Amino acid sequence: MTFCLDSTIIKPENNADINNAIVLLHGYGGDGKDISMLSFNWKRFMPNTIFICPNGHQSCEINPSGYQWFDLTKDDPDYVLEQSIIAEKKINQFLNEIKDEYKLKNEKICLSGFSQGCMMIINVGLTSKDEYNCLVGFSGKIINQNDLKIRKKNSSNILLIHGEKDEIVSPTYLLEAKDFLLRENVNVETHLIKNCDHNIPVEASSIALNYILKKLNS
Repeated sequence: MTFCLDSTIIKPENNADINNAIVLLHGYGGDGKDISMLSFNWKRFMPNTIFICPNGHQSCEINPSGYQWFDLTKDDPDYVLEQSIIAEKKINQFLNEIKDEYKLKNEKICLSGFSQGCMMIINVGLTSKDEYNCLVGFSGKIINQNDLKIRKKNSSNILLIHGEKDEIVSPTYLLEAKDFLLRENVNVETHLIKNCDHNIPVEASSIALNYILKKLNS
């Protein structure tokens, strides 16, 4: 099947059955191949999991060789929200295609993302009619708390990880997100990584892996 978003797909080895899926959304200016690097370590511990890493639906405004989920060249919160909701619709279409193709329900799917991808999985995950197995975000934030509060439909478990020296997306957004999610009765776990800027170090990858394994096996 051809999905609505071009994707890097890492299937289980030896034609093993697909029992779970992890969907990884890249950051601003990245692509599916970039974020798929996370799967190289994770897949050893999840032999029945498929990793699906789509490219954003738009070419990046400042890096035409990469992709974006929404435009960041305009410093206008209303515009960013509007564009992110357009991206949500495309991602939801993509997720429905995945669920149909691999006969999976939300409870068998983990959504994960970095930076702009993290922002998207929070909104997509919490506005879905059915809970996802878990949401795992790196170095992101909640795009618009008022909007999410109105549209939130479920309380999927969330892990958020951020570098304490991140100068691209301030780590204060981690604390703001945690406060919001707790008030909205979402089970959220957070980790602030020391001496880490805007990236996903080995420590963060390992924390995320252990979290996902616990959730998939529960």
